Order: sequence, then C-alpha cells, then structure tokens
Amino acid sequence: MDFSLLPKVELHLHLDCSLSYDVVSTIDPSVTKEDYLQNYIAPEKCTNLADFLTRAVTGFRLMQTKEQLQLVVFDLFKQLQADNVVYVEIRFAPFLHIERGLTPYEVVEAAEAATAKAVAATGIEARLILCTLRHYSEAQSLETVKLVEQFKNTYVAGFDIAGDEAGYPIDAHIKAYQFAKEKNIPCTAHAGEASGPASVWETLEHFGPSRIGHGVRSYEDTKLVQHLQKNKIHLELCPTCNVQINICNEYIDHPIDKLYKAGVSINVNTDCRTICNIDLNTEYKKLHDTFGWTTDDFYTTNVNAINVAFIGNELKTILLDKLKAAYNK
Repeated sequence: MDFSLLPKVELHLHLDCSLSYDVVSTIDPSVTKEDYLQNYIAPEKCTNLADFLTRAVTGFRLMQTKEQLQLVVFDLFKQLQADNVVYVEIRFAPFLHIERGLTPYEVVEAAEAATAKAVAATGIEARLILCTLRHYSEAQSLETVKLVEQFKNTYVAGFDIAGDEAGYPIDAHIKAYQFAKEKNIPCTAHAGEASGPASVWETLEHFGPSRIGHGVRSYEDTKLVQHLQKNKIHLELCPTCNVQINICNEYIDHPIDKLYKAGVSINVNTDCRTICNIDLNTEYKKLHDTFGWTTDDFYTTNVNAINVAFIGNELKTILLDKLKAAYNK
C-alpha cells in the first residue's frame, strides 16, 4: 500500500519539535548532519518524557526572530505536503520564542502570518494552537490564552497545556482554562502521557477540554475508557512518540488499536517529527504492519479528527467530502 496517496489529518504537532535538517542548516550553517542526528533527534528509547523533552531546546532556540519562525513554518508545510496532509493543527508556546526580544504577541503574529502564506501556497488547511507549559506561572498561562482571544478570527484557533505533567501540578493553569471556557475558546490538554489515568481524570475535571493530547494511558482504567467513549472525548494519539518515551516497550504493546476498537474517538499524529524522526506516512505503515489497519481504519480516524477539529462546520464539510472522495477511490 502506498500510504503517501492517503489524505491525512494531523491534530497533534509541535512546531518547535519538527525542524528538518534543511531548515536547521539554513538558520545555523554550523550545524552538520551529524550534529543534527545527535542533538535534534532523540534515541529510539528515552528514559521518560522529561529525558525526551531535553531535545526540544535545540529546536526553539533557532526560532527567536520573525524570519526564523517563518522559515520553520514554511519548512513544516513542505513536510506536510510529502505526507499528503489536508488539514493540520500546529501548536507552539509563544513564551519559548522571546529570547531575542520578540514579545509573545509578536511571536504569534509572525507564526500566524507565515501560516496564512503557507496555506495559500500549498492548499493545506491549517490552524494554530497556543500552548502554555506545565512549569509556567498563572500569569504566563493567562497571557497565553488571552493571545488566542486577541487573534480571534485568524489562523489561531485554540489553547493547550503541554510539558511534563508528572513533574508539575495543574493549579497554576485552572484560571486560564476558565477564561477559555468563558470566551468559548476550543481547548485540548496534554494528559495521560507522563502520568497515568489519574492525570486524565484530573484534566477533564478541572480544564474540561474536548480533546486530550495523548491520553494513551487511559487504557489502564476501564471506567475512563468508557467515560471517554460515552462523552466523545477525543484522544490525539502519537504511537511512535509514546514508545520512544518508554510508555510502551514495543510498538505492538501500544494500546491505540485497543482504544480504537473500544469505540474511543482517536486519530493518528506524529507529535514531534524531528525528535521522533517520524512522519505520518511511516506511522500509517507501522499501524498497517503491526495491527493490520486498512484504508477503512485510516479513513475512520481521519474523519474523527475532522469532527473534533477547531474549525467551523462549513470547512469541516469541505474536508470530509475531500476525504470521502479520496478514500472511495
């Protein structure tokens, strides 16, 4: 099966963790291919999420000017074209890109403008999700979610919390999610990755997102799986990344197939294309080879993704029609 022919939807994709060697060497010509392979790509097995995240620093340090942000956005869209992505949601934390004088607002402004140009040039529909991080203060979280509101009716569409959930509590971020609810800002939230099902329950209770980033460890709690299915809470699953951070020993141990067959709404994502050294074509091949997934399964999970995407119903209908026409072939 030629997986590059299948149109795809990606909802869980970190901009600062998805830099190709081409763009890295353009921004910093001193980085050799050997440096890139050693310092930007994580080993196939990391100790845990915290170990994995140490590689993210090399990416966002090259994204500190408007020009650099634009280059990285354009580079990512080239990768998305190769994967035949028709819709993508790209997330990043504005506060990671202010080391050389940009304000968080200017960071978002630059990324949004670059996204608009990339959408026009490639035809790939896209939206941006702004992230707070677990170790951030309440003020930083509130400023981040308020940026989503400031950029309303642009390509900025949602709010997320990322980072090491095992190392930091949720307390500093409750007000930000309350603000999002008051302003009808679509939300997702990382949970059930570094920590177990309790972190998903906690996140659902205090943040109330419509989607969970990862949520892979939900499978450890039967009641939680039933709750997700009953309440149509979508999981943005990233199998290769989960194996890499040692949630699962081998790919075949990943519960994506079990969650899918349990009726939980899921879709397939790369998470961090550079750090994981993965693309969607390869991820789809792994699912096909390991679990026997067919085009019907990929179609279903992509439809799931569009149904929970942070876009209006008109665009959803257009994209669903595009998927249906392509997969019927």
